[in-house]
Amino acid sequence: MTTSSEWAVEAHGLVKVFGDNRAVDGVDLNVRAGTVYGVLGPNGAGKTTTISMLATLMKPDAGEATIFGHDIRREQQVVRQLIGVTAQFASVDETLSATENLVIFSRLLGLGRTEAKRKAAELLEEFGLTEAAKRPLKKFSGGMRRRLDLAASLISQPPLLFLDEPTTGLDPRTRAQMWDTIRRLVSTGSTVLLTTQYLDEADQLADRIAVIDTGRVVAEGTADELKASVGESSLQLRLADPADMEDARRAIQAVLGVDAIISPEGSRITAPMRNPDTVTDLFVTFREAGIHLTEMSVQKPTLDEVFLTLTGHGVEDEDIDTMSGTNGAEEAERVSA
Repeated sequence: MTTSSEWAVEAHGLVKVFGDNRAVDGVDLNVRAGTVYGVLGPNGAGKTTTISMLATLMKPDAGEATIFGHDIRREQQVVRQLIGVTAQFASVDETLSATENLVIFSRLLGLGRTEAKRKAAELLEEFGLTEAAKRPLKKFSGGMRRRLDLAASLISQPPLLFLDEPTTGLDPRTRAQMWDTIRRLVSTGSTVLLTTQYLDEADQLADRIAVIDTGRVVAEGTADELKASVGESSLQLRLADPADMEDARRAIQAVLGVDAIISPEGSRITAPMRNPDTVTDLFVTFREAGIHLTEMSVQKPTLDEVFLTLTGHGVEDEDIDTMSGTNGAEEAERVSA
């Protein structure tokens, strides 16, 4: 199956309507092959609906999209051979073991009995589930289930993998393991489109990020580009002698041309850094004035600040009137998927 296109995903104007609710309202996405692309937004923002359309699990009401150049409407069978979707393996037989479930999925995908068993053992080893291979799934923890879902989606080694909130509900250690697995997938040539409501996850993993809210992409770019769009980095200084604080504040005003903020305890000072070239001049001024530092750092804006600035609310906030319809729609499509 050809994957020669430079773009793993090209989507323009995708729309999905459920009754009076436009769950997806004109989404554009361009995902370069061989990268991790993050779709960041709160519950009900339209992330899962978008994934479902791109994965041919749901038909768009408007717009168009291609996967490695293949149209999601006209070439559904081709597209399905090029993708893996973690959500599609959520319904598994609870009474069967992890090995048995993976063998069944492998056989359904056309592998022979011997190859299916080999593939199952290989994936269980990759995801640290070998010791639990014979355990029925009803005895698996949430983290183990998520890892098994991801393992199942990799049976056919698809060039494009859709991960719909892969670490939701996982403990920090298991989240870190999943992050390492995702990085390994991309290092071997896979493309990952990942939806998340975790700002740190998008920051850690994604080469580019689309911020989505109420069915629309409100910003797109690298993490650094998004951070830069909401304001300058800040210079954070801790003085050796708090008695120098007022002199330091005046020096910052004179050299950097900005007003500094003094911490409540009076030992730390923060100033917007509009022009990094002037910071060296500030340190020279400090030295000449006998102002000594014990600590210096540059703090970039966070993705939290980006999201709050772009949407007017935090990523974990929920507006019931806006999101109730989308949440219901997304839950329905999870079940149908």
